Amino acid sequence: EEGIIFIGPNSEHLEMFGDKVKAREQALNAGLPIIPGSDGPVSSISEVEKFAEKYGYPIIIKASLGGGGRGMRIVHHKGELEEAYDRARSEAKLAFGNDEIYVEKLIENPKHIEVQIIGDDEGNIIHLYERDCSIQRRHQKLIEVAPSLSISENLRERICDAAVKLMENVGYINAGTVEFLVTGEDFYFIEVNPRIQVEHTITEMITGVDIVQTQIKVAEGKSLHDPDVGVPVQDEIQTYGYAIQSRVTTEDPLNDFMPDTGRIMVYRSGGGFGIRLDAGNAYQGSVISPYYDSLLVKVSTWALTFEQAAQKMVRTLKEFRIRGIKTNIPFLKNVVSHKNFLSGEYDTNKLALMMSQTG
Repeated sequence: EEGIIFIGPNSEHLEMFGDKVKAREQALNAGLPIIPGSDGPVSSISEVEKFAEKYGYPIIIKASLGGGGRGMRIVHHKGELEEAYDRARSEAKLAFGNDEIYVEKLIENPKHIEVQIIGDDEGNIIHLYERDCSIQRRHQKLIEVAPSLSISENLRERICDAAVKLMENVGYINAGTVEFLVTGEDFYFIEVNPRIQVEHTITEMITGVDIVQTQIKVAEGKSLHDPDVGVPVQDEIQTYGYAIQSRVTTEDPLNDFMPDTGRIMVYRSGGGFGIRLDAGNAYQGSVISPYYDSLLVKVSTWALTFEQAAQKMVRTLKEFRIRGIKTNIPFLKNVVSHKNFLSGEYDTNKLALMMSQTG
């Protein structure tokens, strides 16, 4: 009403994809494979019980308006159901102001693959390939890789094409991410994040496309392929090398990753060619309070090979000197240098076990 342009998707898409039940409906309309789930929100524990009887355990209960791993509970057998149902609803209410939940069949130990999308108001929609975000803690991403080492070229093409098809189907504008779970050569739609994400940095590093700048110019009404924007047509977009992002948080790995607070007395970071740091409040003298997310700094590395990118990440993490608060850097170093991570075939359950072995 005041003539201010919002840099991002329109309100229709924010509402559509902010509700995971509505997002599933759009994925079905576009012909994407989805995980078996409730047709809509569930209003009683008996509905969840009937779903579990039909599809079997384990199942996962999710907040309809959720994100960041909040309002999610995994149920392995009937005895866990009542507590998980109540906890998911109360957490959803606390985090999102709405206790609406739905239920899905749990795909165990999948790969978590997401596709970066950008669209303009002329109907052009392109993807910037995928990121592997499988290494998570409490359903929150910790380490991301682009492009993924764990999927075939055929599967990569199918997933990226599916993401574009969905966004074309709804006429999406600006930046967004379509997320999938992958098991073997099969993949299932999870959700759309109608925004730029924390891990967009590694996509920028492997494609050379400045996603933030592109968002602004698309909001100005320019075409993706306008010379002033400079995004190539889909067939000309390529990836170069490999990039890894680690999220350094103010959490103590030796105390069940409990958030730590206090004043940063010493702060020194690593650096060099192929190193990108995004640090809003990471500096000497900064006070880390308990009222905000524990993310301190994003560390992104790029190299021609995945092994070199991992070596850079380990070296950079070792160069950090942070005093006054505890961080998860020891855990991140262990994961990135682990043979399962370096092979690209990491088992997320095995990597989770390393959390208790971090020293």
